[in-house]
Amino acid sequence: MTAPANDWSLRPGRAEDVELVAELRAEVMRPDLERLGRYDEQRVRRRVRDGFSTAYTRIIETAAGAFAGCVTLRPHETAEGLCLEHFYLAPALQGRGLGGAVLRSLLERADAESAPVRLQVLQGSAARRLYERAGFTVESEDAVDVWMVREPAPRAVTPPDQPS
Repeated sequence: MTAPANDWSLRPGRAEDVELVAELRAEVMRPDLERLGRYDEQRVRRRVRDGFSTAYTRIIETAAGAFAGCVTLRPHETAEGLCLEHFYLAPALQGRGLGGAVLRSLLERADAESAPVRLQVLQGSAARRLYERAGFTVESEDAVDVWMVREPAPRAVTPPDQPS
């Protein structure tokens, strides 16, 4: 399966996508959860099922319309800004620039809204490097999770017209 970083689209999530997303989460998260001693066959899927939102979830598709992954960007429940969660790519598509391209498009939207973006990533996850490259910094962490934030990029200031 190939998907260059510019060969994708986002579509709104649909109720029938929940099981596909739950299975992808289980596949993608398993190595990190097992490494941390936290893998549970049922719980890994239940988290997606319990929190799936067609209002905020987007399905990532290749140009050919194949399922490539998913991402949720919703208002944060307890802090200002947005919460990025359930960002998973099919393993065959990881490491090809697709995740970075999708993330950049979401952050452009957040910047346009002057909204900080927060997320949670597992300790030792390779995804943390992607988030750090995109400007996320650590807010707090424990033995299992790292909570990160990215403040909105400053808006370009257009100087007032100079008199002639």
